[in-house]
Amino acid sequence: MASGAPQESSQRASGSEETQGFLDAFLRDFPAPPSPEGPLPWKAPGVVLSQEEVQGELTELALNFLGSRRAPLVLASALAYASVSQLLQMDLSEFRKPPGHEEEEEGDEEEDKARVTLLDAGDLARSFFTQLWNVCSQWQKQVPSAASTPQRQWLVSVHAIRNTRRKMEDRHVSMPAFNQLFGLSDPVDRAYFAVFDGHGGVDAAKFAATHVHANAARQPGLTLDPAGALREAFRLTDEMFLRKAKRERLQSGTTGVCALIAGSTLYIAWLGDSQVILVQQGEVVKLMEPHRPERQDERERIEALGGFVSHMDCWRVNGTLAVSRAIGDVFQKPYVSGEADTTSRELTGSEDYLLLACDGFFDFVPPQEVTGLVQSHLARHQGCGLRVAEELVAAARERGSRDNITVLVVFLRDPQDLLEDGLREVRDSPSDLLEPETSTAQRS
Repeated sequence: MASGAPQESSQRASGSEETQGFLDAFLRDFPAPPSPEGPLPWKAPGVVLSQEEVQGELTELALNFLGSRRAPLVLASALAYASVSQLLQMDLSEFRKPPGHEEEEEGDEEEDKARVTLLDAGDLARSFFTQLWNVCSQWQKQVPSAASTPQRQWLVSVHAIRNTRRKMEDRHVSMPAFNQLFGLSDPVDRAYFAVFDGHGGVDAAKFAATHVHANAARQPGLTLDPAGALREAFRLTDEMFLRKAKRERLQSGTTGVCALIAGSTLYIAWLGDSQVILVQQGEVVKLMEPHRPERQDERERIEALGGFVSHMDCWRVNGTLAVSRAIGDVFQKPYVSGEADTTSRELTGSEDYLLLACDGFFDFVPPQEVTGLVQSHLARHQGCGLRVAEELVAAARERGSRDNITVLVVFLRDPQDLLEDGLREVRDSPSDLLEPETSTAQRS
């Protein structure tokens, strides 16, 4: 205990210096809030936002902007939360779009129209930057402890490619500073990770990557029933996107899988065929069953609603979609359900890593082969896991995947320890290993 105290104190001092340095630089670059006609350093999130979308969209806007300026993660998350909270305390009616603009919903949606307030996204973005500037100005004088306190360190390797598809429709989320981003002050550490695989366009995947975690954080039951909060977050996100799709005539959808680590418990929520696996002591632990039309329970649910499942190069709902649950897909509701499934598992400390990926990966790399690929990578890179996600993506591509591919690996133990464990079990390394490639990774 005593030997760790100086290191912890040093980390705290280093974090405080980095925080103060960022705030000083920010206010040098922006010595005053923008004038009403002056340019903004960011692009507004669209033309209009519904009032229910404001928190998620502005939180994402702030994180991307602060991240581009290399703000420390904890500070960026705390700044985003404080700025969004201040904006939400304002009377947002001043940003309301008048009826009759081009984004308004069609006349046969009177019930939805009555309960959706649309706001001018450009005016909101301008006011929001003023709120962010005000918070930075206040914190330059006195930084709250929560904004500079070191958090648990996570090693996350993530890589995503468009592959041979015309567009990249996947999105992923890595959010180790979940508590700071949503102002949670209880003693439970939380981290959130997700992969969303869009189809028919990127809008649904982008929307889900922005709003699922924000909706989960708003649930009163998050602290007592995290699995229920995630399930409700998927449902709400689906409803929100369907309203947006009707307003803006969008037809896209997205599958998704997310992992929330709260203290020593892992919570998983998913819909569709994006998947997550847990590896524990070198063995794959199955956590979920993807939602595909050929599943007996999914087929029965679809047929009970009056739909059908047919085989056209693969099993499809009503002859179209190859997944039976997704956010969006407005013209396939209710056959394609927006209800997520959830599960949970207590973590003992013997778990190696989580791997979240879309079907562009799992259709070509079975879960049982993941451990060998990861162990081979660690053996070639002396226990460094920073580049493992790209090697896994490369394996799927080399085996024939033409789809978008996203792989996100969250290490729960030090990769160096995993390598040493593997070497103790297998002394002879395989000779036909994949060649190393460049990787995208992050340490949070």
